[in-house]
Amino acid sequence: MFQPATRTLLASSVRAAAPINAFSRISTRNIITLKDVKYTATATAQGAGRNGAVSSNGLDLNLALPKELGGTGQGENPEQLFAMGYSACLLGAIQAVSKKLGKEEMAKNAIVDVSVHIGVPNELPGFGLAVDIKVKGIDDELLQAGHAFCPYSRALSQGAVVKVTTA
Repeated sequence: MFQPATRTLLASSVRAAAPINAFSRISTRNIITLKDVKYTATATAQGAGRNGAVSSNGLDLNLALPKELGGTGQGENPEQLFAMGYSACLLGAIQAVSKKLGKEEMAKNAIVDVSVHIGVPNELPGFGLAVDIKVKGIDDELLQAGHAFCPYSRALSQGAVVKVTTA
């Protein structure tokens, strides 16, 4: 079973080490680290970025910038893929915790709708994401338990370790 370990990032030490700019406005937060890896998914993007291609274990998709961002909209985009993954993960988490709460029947009828918004954030340059989730067919107790158990929810609300390197 996953047991989150935490470490604290201190904003003051980050600010002291970095020049003053929009990226130095980092708040203190806990980050989830993994004790034991159970599964690893991999994906590769290539081509023209948001107008290129992405593949993962036999799933090959052509990407296209949405019309709202100046593209053709003739393909998938990262926000759609994130919304799909999040909705499936949260539904699975709801169903997993439903057994403990004695609400398995209720969880069978759950429908999870996830909207992922991309736009310009107030705090930093570049783009940011916002997520809206609506779950039908369950009560708030089951929703909150599933949300607390879901790795996507945890990553967004509690943080995750992200390592970025060159190959």
